Amino acid sequence: MQRIRILPTLLLGFVTVFAQPTPAAIDQMIAEAQEAFAVPGMAVGITYQGQTFLAKGYGVLEEGQPEPVDENTLFAIASNTKAFIATMIGMLVDAGKLRWDDPVHRYLPYLELKDPIANEQLTIRDLLCHRAGLGTFSGDVIWYKSERSAEEVLKQVKSLDPAYSFRDGYGYSNLMFIAAGEVIRAVTGKSWHELAQERIWTPVGMDRTIWSVNLLDQKGNYATPHKPQDSGPDQPIDWVNWDNMGAAGGTISSAADMIRWMQLHLQQGQWNGQTIYPAELQAQMMQPNNSFRLSANALKAMPERTYTGYGLGWGLMDYAGHWVISHGGGYDGMFSKVMLVPDLQLGIVILTNTMKGISNPLSYAILDQFRNAPGRDWIQEGLDSEAKNRQRIADRLAERTESRMMDTKPDFTLQDAVGKYHDAVYGELEVTWDGQQLQLHFGQAPHLTATLSHWQYNTYQLNWQETHAWFGFGTVQFTLDNLGHVHGLEFDVPNDDIFFEEIHAEKE
Repeated sequence: MQRIRILPTLLLGFVTVFAQPTPAAIDQMIAEAQEAFAVPGMAVGITYQGQTFLAKGYGVLEEGQPEPVDENTLFAIASNTKAFIATMIGMLVDAGKLRWDDPVHRYLPYLELKDPIANEQLTIRDLLCHRAGLGTFSGDVIWYKSERSAEEVLKQVKSLDPAYSFRDGYGYSNLMFIAAGEVIRAVTGKSWHELAQERIWTPVGMDRTIWSVNLLDQKGNYATPHKPQDSGPDQPIDWVNWDNMGAAGGTISSAADMIRWMQLHLQQGQWNGQTIYPAELQAQMMQPNNSFRLSANALKAMPERTYTGYGLGWGLMDYAGHWVISHGGGYDGMFSKVMLVPDLQLGIVILTNTMKGISNPLSYAILDQFRNAPGRDWIQEGLDSEAKNRQRIADRLAERTESRMMDTKPDFTLQDAVGKYHDAVYGELEVTWDGQQLQLHFGQAPHLTATLSHWQYNTYQLNWQETHAWFGFGTVQFTLDNLGHVHGLEFDVPNDDIFFEEIHAEKE
């Protein structure tokens, strides 16, 4: 039976009857959503009015295996790491170690942007709100599955073309948060995760939260990532090391630990009578530092919205009169979502071990229950959106396969293709021939090695030696100079996250 709470209103003699949701009702909603989306395993944590309302696992750690998920199971939270970075930067500001608007080159003289104005004026604040001028996900191909250090990754940034003028747009940049992590190192002499352990994770009791896949076996009880398939169950895949970009997305945590993190923010930095950070810091992080236009699609999805923007490490918007602070996270084989609604003292975290879009609609479905406004079928809308996205991906691949010209030959000898190639953005690549197959090697990223099979004309298909979460089909074209010799490499790997087309390698 639901508890009934009576709230006074300004209406003469009237009261509003608010049926507060029960953990059992929310639990049933989550379980039904998990089944509808065919998510192998997930964990959900909800804090409400300062108390844990629900912390539970659903499904299994790995498809086809019996071990269940619980509230302590570890998942990659990916870009939900960004709020930790912004919080720690704020702590350093509060301690007088740096200022929000200090120039970045004061701390990282090796970080350069191609835009000379941006290069000179880039501040710490700019790093944390995606307004440096780079396009969304631009340059992620530099760090992805690479053995480069964070500093080595950042030294490549100077060759990336800006997508818009400095501070004149929004481009979600993992690279700039990597830089923020290195600012922490420059100021404190400690890595971002050492400071997080010292100043946040340990004081708040997030004792299962870690920063690297190398620590998973020490903790145990961790989910397996999965890649969705066109048909049948999701495919288990290996964990991928994100240490070199950890400040942008390397944290691994549990629903139980993330409840503590959300409670810390809903209590404006207070924890058991201790000030972890001052309330003024939270005001900095959770006010718009980069506002952007509401698109027609966004307004169609949520006509109630009046603004959207980015704070420092947090996404900001309004929904049905409520201020909503949230962030998503995407890792190889895992998605996450954190949502805070301060006026309701509500926090929601959803962690999944697959790459399906359940977390966003489910978080709003839960929010609607707490604001006593059920009715919109968020889950069905999410399923419809998921189906449209899958069709979009299928159409993109079909466009390439259907336009393939069969029975063509390359205009060069295989031996002419062999050799080292260089790209200003990416660095070194190499094409080898073992007498049977061409192979492409991505510099310091051996996990991206692919064999090459002829596709059409001077284009070869990339046959990856490993399964990759974000992409599958891809091709590379050998370009020729005016003498007919192999001159360079151009890529087409259709996906929305890792942009191989930013590589324009020339043969050395």
